[in-house]
Amino acid sequence: MVEAAGRRLEELLLGPAAAQLGDGTVVIVPPGRLHRVPWALLPSLRERVVSVSPSASSWLRARETAPPPGGRQVLVRGPGLATGGAEVPELAARYRGATVLEYEEATVPRVLRELDGAGLAHIAAHGAFRADGPMFSSLRMADGPLIVHDFERLDRSPYRIILSCCDTARFASVGADELLGLVTALLPLGTAGVVACSSPVNDAAVVPLMGALHRGLGAGLSLAEALRDARGRCRRMRCIGPRGGRSAPSGRRELRRGRVRAGGG
Repeated sequence: MVEAAGRRLEELLLGPAAAQLGDGTVVIVPPGRLHRVPWALLPSLRERVVSVSPSASSWLRARETAPPPGGRQVLVRGPGLATGGAEVPELAARYRGATVLEYEEATVPRVLRELDGAGLAHIAAHGAFRADGPMFSSLRMADGPLIVHDFERLDRSPYRIILSCCDTARFASVGADELLGLVTALLPLGTAGVVACSSPVNDAAVVPLMGALHRGLGAGLSLAEALRDARGRCRRMRCIGPRGGRSAPSGRRELRRGRVRAGGG
């Protein structure tokens, strides 16, 4: 059924253009209502390097964004995750000099202070999207919600940010296809690439997926390349299905299908 849905989506959204994509990176700038499409489900895109951007100008700006000096890594683990955010200790072992914020240290003021100017940030937390007020969408920290407006207090948002949280790839459309949400708030502040999420994945499957993603980054791949390879590895390992995952019990972090936003980092 999932495979059939992917084929049908491709027929509807790409049609004959699917045969004209060439061999390079695919950059998709969809209208607002199509931003939640699981593009990697489409057969012609499943093994491709794909970036999704809110606008062509956002993609170009991200491509031209230079990484900050030093390249600090920041790892954040919010409360109440079903696996306890198990990828964060594994990533801490990979990034020996990283700042790790977890338990009572993962407060909104401390997280913002460490994120400012970081080269790479990974946040594992519960997320909530507010369709009635997208700038009040949030990530749950130890002392309460970290809202989109809070990120606007940063002098420079992380160069690369991986949001292992639910609903972080959701937007609200306003006006002539203007989009409001967490990703659109980060891009003007210095972020070149975001891994955000858009369809359910078993919480336990997040750990190998994130591990594979970071191994790709360590090998010098871009965010988009590393995510493509991580998805392929997890499909072969059967930690995620062809759609990107399978549903899990309620009360867990509901990670959504990962996709890279903007420049691909």
